[in-house]
Parts: sequence; C-alpha cells; structure tokens
Amino acid sequence: MEILKFTPLLMPLVWGGEKIAPYKGIDTQQKNIGESWEISAVPGKETRVSEGKYAGRSVTSLAEEFKGALLGEKVYAATGAQFPLLIKFIDARADLSIQVHPDDALAAARHNGSKGKTEMWYVVGAEPGAHLLSGLSQAITPEEYERRVADGSITEVLSRYEVKPGDVFFLPAGRIHAICSGCFIAEIQQTSDITYRIYDYGRMGLDGKPRQLHTELAKDAIDYTVQADYRSAYTPVKNKETELADCPYFTTSLWELDKPARKDLSGLDSFVTVMCLSGEATLGTEESQVSVRQGETVLVPASAEHLDLMPAGTETKLLTSYIR
Repeated sequence: MEILKFTPLLMPLVWGGEKIAPYKGIDTQQKNIGESWEISAVPGKETRVSEGKYAGRSVTSLAEEFKGALLGEKVYAATGAQFPLLIKFIDARADLSIQVHPDDALAAARHNGSKGKTEMWYVVGAEPGAHLLSGLSQAITPEEYERRVADGSITEVLSRYEVKPGDVFFLPAGRIHAICSGCFIAEIQQTSDITYRIYDYGRMGLDGKPRQLHTELAKDAIDYTVQADYRSAYTPVKNKETELADCPYFTTSLWELDKPARKDLSGLDSFVTVMCLSGEATLGTEESQVSVRQGETVLVPASAEHLDLMPAGTETKLLTSYIR
C-alpha cells in the first residue's frame, strides 16, 4: 500500500492567526485559521487523500477496507477502523481558552463511548515573549478551583512557560492547559474532539456570542496533582530518531536530518505519521515514494517494512508518530 498524503481541514477560530496558510504554502481566502487538521478521523471532520490511487478516500474508509494492513493488526484490534490519532498544526494569534480533557473512562461514560484526549505539543515557532500554560503550580482543591474560575484568578495557579522552537510538552488527559498568543504548535493527540472549556477571558465567539464553558464537567476531569516541571526534556541527535513522548496512545520522535536515514518498521505493527516541520524530504518504502515539504503530513501504512527519510537540504525536521 502506498504512502498517503491528505488534504488538510483548515479551521477558522476566534483566536486563530494568519501563519498556517503561508507556512504550509496554501493559497486561501480563509481568515483566522487557528488549526489545520492534517489527518483526522473525527466523525464529520474526516480528512481525505489528496493524490494517488486513493485520492478522495477518507482515512476511515481506507481503514475499513485495509484494516491491519493500514493501521497495524494490534492497532486495528484495539481501535477498529477509526484512525486513533488526530494530527494538527495550531496557530494562536490570541490566548486559547483554559481547558482540560477527560480520560478514556470519563469520556466513555459521559460521551457515548468516546475516547478521552491525551496529547502532546511540539513548539514549531514562538514570537518574543510567547508562553503557554501547562499544569497546576500549586495544590488546589476542587472547591478552590470553582472559586478561582468564578473570580477569574484560575491563571494564578497554573504553571506558565515562555517557549521557544523545539520545546515539548506532554499533556495527559486531566492536565489543565492553554496555548497562548504567539505560539505555533504541532499537536499529536488521541482521536477525540472533547474539550472542557474552563475559562475564556469573557470573550465572544465568531458568532458574537459567549463561548460555552464546561466548568462543572471539568471539575471531575482535572488531575489535581502538582509537578515540579511540565516541560519534556530531550537531547536531539542529528540524523537519528530522538524520542519525545511515549505513552499507550502514541510514540512521537524528532528527526533532524542533513543526510538520509532509515527506520526499520518490520517489527512495529503500526502505521506511522510523518509531519514535515521544516525543509523538504523524500519519504520512501518498498512500495512507494512521496515528496513532502514544510507543513505537510503523510501516513505510512503498517504494511511497510521500512521507511527511508531523505532530506533535500540541511534544515529538514520531521516528527514521526506511531503506536508502540
């Protein structure tokens, strides 16, 4: 089966900016594009193959047809035909709402068997002074949480990080967080569109009405554990796979390349997604080759035995994600 490239879904949002389209080389009249959904199986928001033999097919229809050959036998056994990851680029012109996501058990109980949302961020770009919020900076009770949301002081107990390109944050379900103005993010997450919006600074949505808050739902979803540091530490190694995050839902790695590299997929039994963060590259398996440039994302089927990563220049960065 060939490597698949998809047409992204561009999402106008009240906090969206103007960086995604030029970053990806897309000519569009859409404004306030906050998110580009690169590969999505969210019902009603499914991405479709943009070229080749399967052009026009959704990722879900291909999973239904090819099952383990596309997803991996163990992945298909666990998740069925729903592609288990949602891959995004996010451009924040203004602060996003403070939010939290439920875990699998809570999402299934409240939302008709839906999955929860564990995710990770890789900071692609950051304006001077750009920051984000991740995790609690001090212990609070659920009752104090409610009070601080009501009086607008919830930000005072959240850990604030000024960010730079290359910073990584892993966000298990239950961790309060917010992307803030000036951040350009690559995000890998479970296939779920469930967000509990805790606090939104009193602003209006694109329809001119206040956006819905989920303060009470979030109360039971929050993990109130406090950690000393929520940023992920790693040391990149040139032309080798550098693991950034590893959890039951995804394993994500960085490749900084100035010469070709190969990843052995023979024992993986999983699809691999590849996001091109900068530069250009040719990606090849024993069955197909595809060129990718900055801002593009492809899906390598689980049937591939290896993946060749061949950069076109000296500043090529790729993110790979799969299920271990």
